[in-house]
Amino acid sequence: MFRFARIENQWIKNTFNRWFVKKYQVDLAQAQREKIEDYQSFNDLFTRKLKPNLRPQGAGIISPVDGTVSQSGSIINGDLIQAKGKKFSLKALLGNQQSFQNFATIYLSPSDYHRIHAPLDGKLLKMDYIGGKLFSVNNKTSNSVDNIFARNERVICYFDTYTIVLVGAIFVGSMDTVWHGQVTPPYGKKLCIDYQDKNITLKKGDELGRFNMGSTVILLSITNKFDLQVGQALKMGQSLSA
Repeated sequence: MFRFARIENQWIKNTFNRWFVKKYQVDLAQAQREKIEDYQSFNDLFTRKLKPNLRPQGAGIISPVDGTVSQSGSIINGDLIQAKGKKFSLKALLGNQQSFQNFATIYLSPSDYHRIHAPLDGKLLKMDYIGGKLFSVNNKTSNSVDNIFARNERVICYFDTYTIVLVGAIFVGSMDTVWHGQVTPPYGKKLCIDYQDKNITLKKGDELGRFNMGSTVILLSITNKFDLQVGQALKMGQSLSA
């Protein structure tokens, strides 16, 4: 799928892109390029940019993506809620012991805008890549596959004001950040990069990265509480503050 998504043959990419837009009801009226033929490949369509000023910023911490709230709440005894009756550990998710108080898990559907933005002003401290499975991430698998977010491949971006986890899913296996470029592939099981001396800072709303196919983000915070409901639709820039 990684190679197919980058095919630039006119007939192949236009045919597939038309099918995709129709099947998932993608709203290209919000995109900078509204015509399917203007996209060089499926990946180019999938990672499309929005028109300027289409996502106003709310107060406090904001949603980093367009998507749907999968779960949200407090991290209790080191555990996060995955689905009703299912939990997974923060340590398993991050691959190390960290202290966070609150979380929000946001699912991006195929039709959503797939660029990720900074939810707060922040300085990048480090980035970890942890290899893993590529289970499909949706309501069905979240309810049936134990520890799915801690088993799928993921990129963890630690900032001084928040941490955001980009979780891979079926056919994904490729995530980009604005400071590193393509993170996966080609790396192996784990990659850790310290950025504390690089002075990389992002303002709230700045582009942080993108999924080259759809997936899920998990936002972690020590101080910010989230006022969210399971199933709630979000737009990037929408306030998450309680």
